[in-house]
Order: sequence, then structure tokens, then C-alpha cells
Amino acid sequence: MQVSGTVLTVREVGGYHALTLVAPAIAERFRPGQFVAVAVGGEHTGRLLRRCFAVYEVKSDYGGTVEFVFADRDPGTAWLTGRRSRDTLDVVGPLGRPFRLPRDPVSCLLVGGGPGGAALFSLADALHRRGCQVHFVLGGPDAAHVFGARSAQRIGDSATVVTTDGSVGSRGEVAGVLPQALADSRADVVYACGPTETLRQVSQVSSDYGIPVQVCLEEFLQANGACGTGLCLTCVLPVIGDDGVTRMLRACADGPVLRGERVRWSDLGTIPLEALGAPRALHVMEDS
Repeated sequence: MQVSGTVLTVREVGGYHALTLVAPAIAERFRPGQFVAVAVGGEHTGRLLRRCFAVYEVKSDYGGTVEFVFADRDPGTAWLTGRRSRDTLDVVGPLGRPFRLPRDPVSCLLVGGGPGGAALFSLADALHRRGCQVHFVLGGPDAAHVFGARSAQRIGDSATVVTTDGSVGSRGEVAGVLPQALADSRADVVYACGPTETLRQVSQVSSDYGIPVQVCLEEFLQANGACGTGLCLTCVLPVIGDDGVTRMLRACADGPVLRGERVRWSDLGTIPLEALGAPRALHVMEDS
């Protein structure tokens, strides 16, 4: 749905901003893991590219509100931080494929990095409704850039927080505490959203332990996505299918949630030669 949403609030949350938008048509269709594509710059701007953000929370307030969390990292997001109540935004959503939920109650480990952790809280609610145990691992460079630590400690069956500088929780990286978290939680499935490098590490560790992992490629979309609907083909990445064949999938339309062990992380930004439909090198005959 493309809607004109009304800004309700824009607030600072640690080192990030959270924007709440009145958008009933998007709120009623949302499923955890999906995202919105927001036009930035105003009606007469030259900024044509939208910004893609995973949804943090939807509520029934005002007919239906949608909240997303973002870092002020470029002129487009800086423009968003300046929005005020009753401003309007052109938004498309909910977009993409959501997280797949387990059929039976199982133990779930939710791993978040930076603002990407916001995408895990609506998922946690859905998992709790299915009777699942929910354990969190949240990380960031410092205390201000770990999103949702207190909420995770309140609603999770357990919560581990790790920061690069040690200002909150333990010192280190998410990948360093993951083996212990997997053992303590006895996780049956892992869900993750955060920096692309973090997703790569989480996928590797989870695969080493034989645990299925679903990753939400929000940061990859922010860096590479433009339309959010699959038309521009700027967010393609190599993914191994069930048949063992590598295909170039669109993170926005075929994701943003993908099976982490199927993503060819070391080949991001390239088209592997063996990928289906990959261009073939031209062989020039020496005699020509």
C-alpha cells in the first residue's frame, strides 16, 4: 500500500530516532520482519530514492500506527529527524517476506545489532503468542547504540547484552557470546537482524551448531535498496536454493528475511560465475 501517513511523534532513543506514523492500511497488514519504504526530502526534493526501515511496532492507536527506528546517517535520514507531529510522509508498505514462525512451541534466540534489533520485538510478541520461549542477544558499539536492552530484559526469558566498548553488558561482539547463548537457551531456531557482518557471523555460528537461522537484511536494504518493491534490482544478492543452484535474489522482494545459511556472504556485491543467468566471459579467438 502507498499511503500518506501522518507523523505522530519523532523521539530520540539512545543514539537512534524512533518515528511513529498513523498509517492504518499498513498497520493492519503488517507481519514481523516486513519493512516500509519512506520518501524523504519533501514534495519538491531532488532526493528520489526512498529509505527502507524494518518495522519496530504496530499499534491500534488512532486506527493503526507504525513505528520504525533509524540512525541519522545521511541527508535523507537527517531530514526525517526534523519531522514534527502532523507532518505527512509518503510511505509504501508493508513490504517483503516476513519471518517464518514455528508451528509448535520451541526455544527461539533473537539476535539484534544496532537499530536492527528493533525488528525483533514484534517478532517476540508473535512467538510468545505461540507459546515459544524467547531469548535475546543484543549488541552495539556502545550503550547508546544497543536498541531495546531494557525491553528485552523485561519480556525475554533471558537477555544478553554485549558492547564493543563494554559500557553496558559484557565487552566484545555478538558472535563471541553466541555459542554460550545457544547453549544456555537450548535454541531450536535463531532469528537475527542487524549489520550485514553480524548476520554473516550469526549464520556461520548457527550453522556450525546445526541450528536453522533466519536473517532480516535491513542494513543491506538501506545500503543498496531504492524502490523497495524489486523493480530497480539494486539489492540483489547470491542465495543458494533448495536445489543447490545459486540465484540472484532481491533483498526487498524475495527477502528481507532469508535463510542465513543459504546466503553466500563472501560473494555479496558480486554475481558468482556459477549463478543461474550469470553473464559468461567472452572468449576472443587469437586468430581474429
